[in-house]
Amino acid sequence: MGRVRVWTIGHGARTIDAFLAILTEAQVATLVDVRRFPGSRRHPQFGRDELASAVRGAGVEYTWAGEVLGGRRSARPGSRHTALRNAAFVGYADHMDTAAFRTAIDELLRAPGRPAVMCAETLWWHCHRMLIADALVLRGGTVSHLLGPGQQQPHRLTSGVRPDADGRPVYDATEQPALPGL
Repeated sequence: MGRVRVWTIGHGARTIDAFLAILTEAQVATLVDVRRFPGSRRHPQFGRDELASAVRGAGVEYTWAGEVLGGRRSARPGSRHTALRNAAFVGYADHMDTAAFRTAIDELLRAPGRPAVMCAETLWWHCHRMLIADALVLRGGTVSHLLGPGQQQPHRLTSGVRPDADGRPVYDATEQPALPGL
């Protein structure tokens, strides 16, 4: 498979029109909602049904993938992701070890057009989109974060991540074995 481009975006406090303009500018074909609980009291335009209707009206497909790609996961005792200091990120990294997560990442990489992974948090480095982006890059994709109109940032792998023997992300930089002969 060639290098697939995937975007990420956080809706934050944007208006729906501003949000749709960013998607249109980036030529996003499918919006993949990775909020585990896809509603917003503060920003009702980003409730699941309202958002789906708005993006479809703009010619963008909408899919909710929060069950498999959503955040808010609990860390497992003895997690191998020792380089992560944020408990929420450790919980999500543990979830990334599942077959269901890997299948969802493979589906994203096979998505037609340009998919964009969306959550609520504006800052991707404060969101589980950071970890999803790591998984996509380690599986051969390219990821850019949509920050605002005309603003995007290529994803760089998170410090401490490496692929394990099965290609899954593991965050354990302090525990990497020494190279043979060193």
